[in-house]
Amino acid sequence: MILQAGFDGYHIEPAALILAAKVGLTTSPEPETFTLDNLKAHRVIEHDASLSRQDFAIGDNLHFNEAIFETLANSNPGSDVYNVTSAGQVQQARLADSLARNPNVTNSQTEFTIRSFESALYLSVMGNGSAGVAPKNFVQKFFQEERLPIEEGWKRPSSPIEISSLAQLADLIAQGSNWNATDECPTIPLGSGA
Repeated sequence: MILQAGFDGYHIEPAALILAAKVGLTTSPEPETFTLDNLKAHRVIEHDASLSRQDFAIGDNLHFNEAIFETLANSNPGSDVYNVTSAGQVQQARLADSLARNPNVTNSQTEFTIRSFESALYLSVMGNGSAGVAPKNFVQKFFQEERLPIEEGWKRPSSPIEISSLAQLADLIAQGSNWNATDECPTIPLGSGA
């Protein structure tokens, strides 16, 4: 159902969502569904240095926070679009803010990858994934009002959003973020082993 909703609503190919959907299901007691409340579990999909939520250790990591979102909202001044350059700069600024305010910030390769793909996703869904741009008014409505900006003229992307195009955008965003790890990914045992 999640994969179909992603395709029907946003034109995201199931292959681009399958990993996030499977990981999301691990947060829920229900075998086939999850809620936003489930997804707030720290270090599963939820991460520090969010574009629109407080860090887990210092605030509400579930509900939209306008003060946090201002970093994105005010980025790329003088333009009516966000792009991969502004997305990378926002990612860098949000991490710097988290590192300054949160003594327990989590910043490993895992969180960095999630942040980069999330930014690639909002650019692709709200704008033109091939060009790596999205109109500011669409992105702002999507985050601030948690709705699709249909009234403002948004339309479902005409071409499917594929994992390869998201990866290309995420890589460009990552390059522009000047990221450095402050944590290592924890070892996760996959079995009892000998």
